[in-house]
Amino acid sequence: GDTRQYAGSAYPGKEAGKSDEARCGAPDKPLFEGLLDADTVWSCTTCRACVEECPMMIEHVDAIVDMRRHLTLAKGETAGKGAETLNNLIATDNPNGLSPQNRAIWAVDLKLDTMANVGSTDVLLWAGDGAFDLAYQRTLRALVALLRHANVSFAILGNEELDSGDLARRLGDEATFQRLAKANVKTLNKYTFQTIVTPDPHAFHVLKNEYADFGGHYSVMHHTEFLAQCVERESLTLNTAKAQSVTYHDPCYLGRYNGGYDAPRFLLERMGMTINEMERSGFRSRCCGGGGGAPITDIQGEQRIADMRMDDARETGASIVAVACPQCAVMLEGVVMPRPAVQDVAVMLLERVIDTGQSAGGRNG
Repeated sequence: GDTRQYAGSAYPGKEAGKSDEARCGAPDKPLFEGLLDADTVWSCTTCRACVEECPMMIEHVDAIVDMRRHLTLAKGETAGKGAETLNNLIATDNPNGLSPQNRAIWAVDLKLDTMANVGSTDVLLWAGDGAFDLAYQRTLRALVALLRHANVSFAILGNEELDSGDLARRLGDEATFQRLAKANVKTLNKYTFQTIVTPDPHAFHVLKNEYADFGGHYSVMHHTEFLAQCVERESLTLNTAKAQSVTYHDPCYLGRYNGGYDAPRFLLERMGMTINEMERSGFRSRCCGGGGGAPITDIQGEQRIADMRMDDARETGASIVAVACPQCAVMLEGVVMPRPAVQDVAVMLLERVIDTGQSAGGRNG
């Protein structure tokens, strides 16, 4: 017999006798009855760490999302609060069911140009669903202030913007994703702009890489990439007086999905920060636990991924965890104190910008 000892079950959640089925395959039986637990498929955060490490270059995440499509669209069995969230996306174009007329409230006092008013601009600022999150609005407002400091001509879509569809696609509701994508492409294609800039890596990834299938071909930049260009061009001048020890958490959809590792670190270094890297950083970074709809399906585990990630951060001794994604911010801020502070790179940057008196005070442009 096989005398090798495994730390844990080779087939988690399966009784010893039932694991034979999983080991040998059961081509005559449905996938989710006996062979695979639906919870296994719903617990994935789509972070692509498995794909990054796989020596056979297997695209596990694509297979998992495919299986979720079957559960969601064919069987109507989305886990946890998934069905409720998808219903919200269908009814209100955002996952929390908030009024789509409130999407631009974060900017109500900033007197921002909307694309409907100007028609054409250099930068279209895509707010994403972080616009509904009171904490993340601080990042959006910091980004607006930085764009004004750098004399960038920009505008927002305001209430014309819809959810990017990322969450619907990862939860397997391909129909809702495609409806949102087509609606957003139709809106975007009415206007003239050079670049879309967004602080949301999930929206960034979808707009940049997945909208092309629906006629949406855009130059898209994450806010850290765009701000790094501004600092390099010296349209933003920085004061490096308050040096602090920080660690930077890579968002999966900016890092592993799009190779965006350098710009946030460049900005932190130019601020005079000492970066203490976590053991798992860059392309081997640990996920915050917030991707792929995982907080919505909420499959129970022994430990929350966000708590594990904050333990990584504590080990560095840094006083601040710099983030660059609304989902990462929500997950890491949800970890109980005591812990390092969580701050978006844009908020940190604004604190260090020297006002040269050139910024257009009232309206942008």
